[in-house]
This record gives sequence, structure tokens and C-alpha cells, in this order.
Amino acid sequence: MTAPSAVTVSRSLADRAARGRNARSRVPRSGHGAFGPAPGRPDVIEVLERQSATRVPELVPIRYGRMLESPFRFYRGAAAVMAADLGPLPGTGLQVQLCGDAHLLNFRLLASPERRLVFDINDFDETFPGPFEWDVKRLAASFVIAGRADGFSVRQQNEAVLRCVRAYRERMREFARMRTLDIWYAQDDADRMRALLASSMDKAGRRRTEQATARARSRTYMQAFAKLTTLTPRGRRIAADPPLITPLRDLEAGRPAEQEDRYLQSLLDQYARTLPSERRHLLGHYRLVDAARKVVGVGSVGTRCWILLLLGRDDDDPLLLQAKEAQESVLAPYTDGERDDNQGHRVVAGQRLIQTTSDIFLGWTHVIGLDGRGRDFYVRQLRDWKGILRPETMDPPLLNLFGQVCGASLARAHARSGDPVAIAAYLGGGDRFDRALPHFAQAYADQNERDFAALGEAARSGRIQATDV
Repeated sequence: MTAPSAVTVSRSLADRAARGRNARSRVPRSGHGAFGPAPGRPDVIEVLERQSATRVPELVPIRYGRMLESPFRFYRGAAAVMAADLGPLPGTGLQVQLCGDAHLLNFRLLASPERRLVFDINDFDETFPGPFEWDVKRLAASFVIAGRADGFSVRQQNEAVLRCVRAYRERMREFARMRTLDIWYAQDDADRMRALLASSMDKAGRRRTEQATARARSRTYMQAFAKLTTLTPRGRRIAADPPLITPLRDLEAGRPAEQEDRYLQSLLDQYARTLPSERRHLLGHYRLVDAARKVVGVGSVGTRCWILLLLGRDDDDPLLLQAKEAQESVLAPYTDGERDDNQGHRVVAGQRLIQTTSDIFLGWTHVIGLDGRGRDFYVRQLRDWKGILRPETMDPPLLNLFGQVCGASLARAHARSGDPVAIAAYLGGGDRFDRALPHFAQAYADQNERDFAALGEAARSGRIQATDV
């Protein structure tokens, strides 16, 4: 996958800034506040059903059930719906590597390879080159939807969006003045972020932030190992918890065990080839002993996701990997970005481009399943130092502060892959873009509620089946 907006050395700073300012003629900054369903907008249920057609049939009702829990849960699962709404909008043409699903719960504390906590984007299933404003709009709308769920006033919802977008714009302007390598090395260290938040919040807010950091450090691979595995006569194996966790041995009952072993080893061997040599060497110290299908998230439910249990020295020396099916990005039909032959590679390449520090075991593979069909996967460690501030635990001041942190983090991701000089010149020093986004976010939150109601009606009428698990 190539960079979405490579900046050539022959283009001067003045030319790059002029390109950003010229984009205002295509899309005035105040114009970003407008949203209405496009003529011929696709039926929301049809959009979701097209996605479901390629997923594990017995898991699709779980996806719909989770989306029906609340408008915010629906929003998390409806990235394809929003992509169809963003696609027809006038675009700036200022390309970055998009996260593709930049709602507020996809920003969290993560472990760096140096075992430090950093704040960064976490989910890249939909990553794809596209106009920077698509990520900003999805993030902005998520703050309104979360604020509504918490019973915040419209003014309080809008304030969270303003703080988020202002932080994005101001940090992008900082990056526009920085050297290229300094942008690449920029990182949101968790201790620095916590200090920033603590200086602006009350005692209760500081306590919640400290608790989130402590939880992140406690969510280690050993904690996951203790929770997800059990000791059997065959040794340590993944514990069944159907339908959420189903060991491969149960899914493929009746097949020879040797066939399962060959399939799993093939997956691991092909994935290992995508790792740097030193990490491939490290992986070679482990042996694969078990695998299970796991139901994850909201929007991802129904895609094939495997937990792989590997052991090193003994049964108390584990490595837990997650191999998650990668399908085409929901953004791909609405952009002219370069298509990738392997969707797992697309996810990994996008993640490495916009995330400051990635899991040392991040890789991809293409596997012919036991059903004879080939599928793309990306692979990473399962649950290693991850933590998040839940919006339902936030009061309006804390939501505002979290908006600032998320907006600044998104700007850093975009500055790595796009042209910060052009984007900063487009945004400018004033708040015209900032003030437009709450209008968009409120209008899109209204649309999200209508779509949520449509899914509920589809479930009541029997058009779809939804299961509460």
C-alpha cells in the first residue's frame, strides 16, 4: 500500500500551503457543517446485510443484537453505513491514511515494545487512503452520540466536539512547523497525557484516569492466559465459552485431528513469513497447541477471528495471538485509493503508517480454510496492556478533555501519512472549521438514531434475526 499523499521534495512549503488554501474553493470550511441523506441513499438494512453475507451465519444475529443495545453501539457497528454517507459529500482532496472507524472508543492506552503506555488509535480494520475530514467527522459524531447516551445537553455535546476539533486543528498546525522526522517520532506518552488531563480535571476525574491507567497495565497476556485457558489431560488448552469462544476442535468435530493441526500450522507458518527476521526467530521459540473462534467487538462480529495459543518453555510460558479476518475496507468503494491484493496486508500497512508504535507480532496471512475457501487475516497479540476511559463514566468536563486528547492524537496519525502543511493551511488559524463540525455531528447523530430505529423495526418484523448474547 502506498502513502496516500506523498509530499515530493520538489514541492515547496509555499506550494503545499497554497494547495491547502485552494481546497477551500472546493469545500469551504463552514460547508463541513452540512449533512443530509443523499438522494438515493441506500437502505441501511441492505448495507448491513451485504456485509453479513460474507460472515459466519450463526454469528450474524449476535452482531445485530449488539447493535440494537443502544444508538452508540449501533454507530460502532455501522461504519459501512457512514462510509456510504461520507462518500457523496464534497471532499477537500487532502488525503491521509484514514483510520476508517475513528469513533472515540477506538482511542485507548496501548503498550509500546519498550513496555511503556502510549495513547493511540487501536482499530484499523477499515483503514484506507481518503480525505482527512472523514475521520474527523466520524470522531466528532461519536462524541455527540456518546453525550446523548449520557443525558448531556446539546450545548455540552457541542462543547465536546469543539474541543476535539480545535485540538485536531491546533496540533496539525504544530506539525506543519515541525521537521519530518520529528513528526514521525512524535508520540503521546501516557504519563504526559495523564498529567495534561490531571491539570484540568477535578479529583474524581483524576481518580478515573488513574484507574484506567492501572487497568491497562494489569491487562497483560498472562491475565488473558489465566482467563481464557484451562488445564486438560492434553495440557493447557483454550476454555470453551460458546458461542463467544468456541475451540476449533468443537467447530470441526468429526474431522481428523491431524487435519486441524496441519491447517493451524499452515496459518502460523505463512503468517511468520511476514514478520521481520528477528521476530520470526522469537516466534520460533513457541509451538502452537490450540485455537478457538472468538466473537469480538460490535462491527466485527461474524468475521472469522481466531485465538491462537502457543507455548514456549512450558505450560506457564504462553503467547496468545489473535488472527482476525480482514475484508475490504468499507471506504474502498468511495475512494480511488490503490487496492491491496491481501486485505490483511492492507490493515497492517495502514496501522504501521499511522500508529506510532505497533505490536511486535503484527503480521498478516492468507489461508485456505478447512471449507476450501481462501481468506485474508491479520495477526497481533491478544490483549497486552490495553485500557480505555468509558464514555458512560465521564461527566461533561471529562468528555471535553477526552475529546481534546482524541483530536490531538488523530492529528498526529494524519500528519504521519498526509501533508500537515496543506491540511493546516486549509484549516487555518481561525475556528471556522471547528464551529462547523458540531452542526454536522448533531445532524449525523439524528441520522444514526433513525438508522438505529430502522434496525429495530427490521428485527421486530422478522427481516433480520437478532440475539442478545
